[in-house]
Amino acid sequence: MTLHYSFMQRAMVSGQRILEVLDVPISIRDKVDAKKLSGCDGSIEFKDVTFGYEKEQPILHNINFKINPGETVALVGPTGSGKTSITALVNRFYDAWEGSIFVGGENVRDVTQDSLGEQVSMVLQEPFLFTGTILENIKYRCDGATFEEIIASAKAVGAHDFIEDLPEGYNTILEQRGANLSLGQRQLISFARAIVADAKILVLDEATASIDSYTEMQIQTALRKLLEGRTGLVIAHRLATIRGCDRIIVLKDGSIFEEGTHEELLSKKGLYANLYYLNYASFDDIPEDSEEKLKSTIC
Repeated sequence: MTLHYSFMQRAMVSGQRILEVLDVPISIRDKVDAKKLSGCDGSIEFKDVTFGYEKEQPILHNINFKINPGETVALVGPTGSGKTSITALVNRFYDAWEGSIFVGGENVRDVTQDSLGEQVSMVLQEPFLFTGTILENIKYRCDGATFEEIIASAKAVGAHDFIEDLPEGYNTILEQRGANLSLGQRQLISFARAIVADAKILVLDEATASIDSYTEMQIQTALRKLLEGRTGLVIAHRLATIRGCDRIIVLKDGSIFEEGTHEELLSKKGLYANLYYLNYASFDDIPEDSEEKLKSTIC
């Protein structure tokens, strides 16, 4: 009886925590006349956007940029510069304090959240996989996907071979969060999921931060396939993953510090160049005019 009483006490505490989450008020709601976002061309535009999580503590300050359809743009900057906040606003997880955000030419406040979610796919540093089969995990955003489409997406990102080597192939049951797969394998499955979802905009938030170099090479190959015909918004601290982007936006303290291609930003010898030297060169290799600026520009 004492043992069961202990179980009941723990269950009551867990239930209370679940109810507390369910009772959290929803702050982001669709407008009464919100329309469905259809025919999205994949463009993203920020106009005079200011945003923060706490009152009077803005994270982003007057952000202005536009990403054209099919363009891949990287967001780079020190920790806390506002990179992830920008991706959260694209998905309308939050509303901007000031300014407007447009996806596919439509203000995100004027469209339904469901239709916006259909146009934006996210691949995070730690991909979330459900307990269930690999097949179910790949097609969870698109129940109508055929088995042939699932296989084609897995082959496109290089996941098909290791899936076939598993005891039950695509019917292999994954443990919670995919614990019976390596991090790189979980990431490839999340990429296959993004292809099946067929969203026009793909957000990659540190998707290669916690993997080894060989797996990163596989994922880079998968990314090139994944971004074909899509607009890409990429966050990465490993600058090698973004060198081929069409444009790089460098953030510092919530503002756009500089912008350009990899070569253009290196030639400016600004914050991006200093970050690059910090990532890929020893301090002995850092140019004399950049060594003294590392602390002042990065910290």
